[in-house]
Amino acid sequence: METNMNEKAQLYWNKFWEGKVQPTSVVAEQFGFECHADELSQLILDGKKTATCSAYVLYEIENQPLPTVDTYTIVLNSKNEPVAIIRTTEVQIIKMNEVPEALALAEGEGDLTFEYWWNGHKKHFTIELEEVGLEFSEDMLLVFERFELIDKAK
Repeated sequence: METNMNEKAQLYWNKFWEGKVQPTSVVAEQFGFECHADELSQLILDGKKTATCSAYVLYEIENQPLPTVDTYTIVLNSKNEPVAIIRTTEVQIIKMNEVPEALALAEGEGDLTFEYWWNGHKKHFTIELEEVGLEFSEDMLLVFERFELIDKAK
């Protein structure tokens, strides 16, 4: 999980909130690994991706606060350019092997089957956890966020 409030993201954020009270809880980040950022951000823009999840343990390791309802995210593409603003509407901590199919499918990825979601996330979390010296576990805790699209960058 990387927060990357670069100059372009800050300008986009400020312009969107011009003349309005600006929320203070905002991050700017890519979804997934950089190689998937464009694909995942397009799914958000198309309204197909309305949820995301991450490994709970990484918040602890990186000393980052957990997301909360009403947190805003500036979605960045692979070039770290802002493409959208989303607002978190729900946060759940849940074991990976207890994720309900409907929640997994809200991520809107691949062929929209639970099997696709499971296999893709198992691979993703295995790589991510190996980078910090940990092993994947089917009962690892996930931070699941549902969100709504607030704005598309022009």
